[in-house]
Formats: sequence, structure tokens, C-alpha cells
Amino acid sequence: MFNAALIVFAITALGGLMLAKRVLRGQFAPWFLSLLHALLGAVGLVLLIILLVQEGPSSQTGIGFGLLVLAALGGFFLASFHVRKKLPPKAVVVVHASVAVVGFLTLLSVVL
Repeated sequence: MFNAALIVFAITALGGLMLAKRVLRGQFAPWFLSLLHALLGAVGLVLLIILLVQEGPSSQTGIGFGLLVLAALGGFFLASFHVRKKLPPKAVVVVHASVAVVGFLTLLSVVL
């Protein structure tokens, strides 16, 4: 289950890179890709929740999960700009991506 979550988050990150690239160039991200990114992120979080409930949290898994939840909240904030048809601040995009990457790397360090 842990490896499946890592794979889902890795795919989510690839989509996130494509989204960030568009926004940082001053273009709107495609809705389909934004929704797919959000859906995959949610699937990864649900897999982690199941894992944490079944096996109990290790410190690294808990920290990684917390960072990814924080990134998800940032993603909701970014989506609110999309809904209002405004480009989000580039700094928010960078912070969202950075928190997500650190969360992913924290989880990845558990298996390495």
C-alpha cells in the first residue's frame, strides 16, 4: 500500500509540474489536468490514511502525510483562483509545489 501511494504521488507530481509550468508562464492550467492532479493527490492521501490506520504512524510517515495535507490545502487555495478565473500568485504555486515535494521526499526516505 505504501509503494502504491508513492507511485500515485509521483504521477501526481508530474502533473503538478505541467500545471506549475503553465501558471508560471502566465497561462491558465487546463481544468482537466487540474482535476486529475487533485484526484490523484486525494487517492494518495486516502492510501496513506488507510496505511496509517492499519499500521500506526511512524514519525517520517506522519510528517510526510502532514506536509502533503498542507500541500493539499494549498491546492484548494490555488483552485479558488482558477474558479474565479484569476491567475494565482506565482509565490503560492512555488510554496505549494515545494511543500508537496518535501512531503513526497519525506515519504520516499522511509523506503530508501
